[in-house]
Amino acid sequence: MLHHISFAVRDLHASGSFYDAVLGALGQRRVFENDSAIGYGVEDGKDKFCLKLRPESVVPGPGFHLAFRAASRAAVEAFHRAGIAAGGTDNGAPGLRPHYGPHYYACFLIDPDGHQVEAVINDAGAGRGDIK
Repeated sequence: MLHHISFAVRDLHASGSFYDAVLGALGQRRVFENDSAIGYGVEDGKDKFCLKLRPESVVPGPGFHLAFRAASRAAVEAFHRAGIAAGGTDNGAPGLRPHYGPHYYACFLIDPDGHQVEAVINDAGAGRGDIK
């Protein structure tokens, strides 16, 4: 359905450091950057998630968050650790969320600009390792 999504950020350097860490834990990387934007994905020049420098930006209100797909529970945990180390705020430690489904394993963070982000795997075969 979606081709890509962008977040407006007030501090491109701080947000770039945060997303380098959390998205790196999920196997994503910077695929382009310039003075006003950083794009993430797996293929050069083809971003799926982009940060756009907008010093006047305001974070979306309650109810908005972005969930990134993880390949394993270990990746969810790595996302959380990396995000905290890179200046994010804990908004829900890694764990099962049975109210979302019996296999919904996720964590929640708030990025340096205040965006709410999540890493999740929702798969019956998900354990400690990668999904085969």
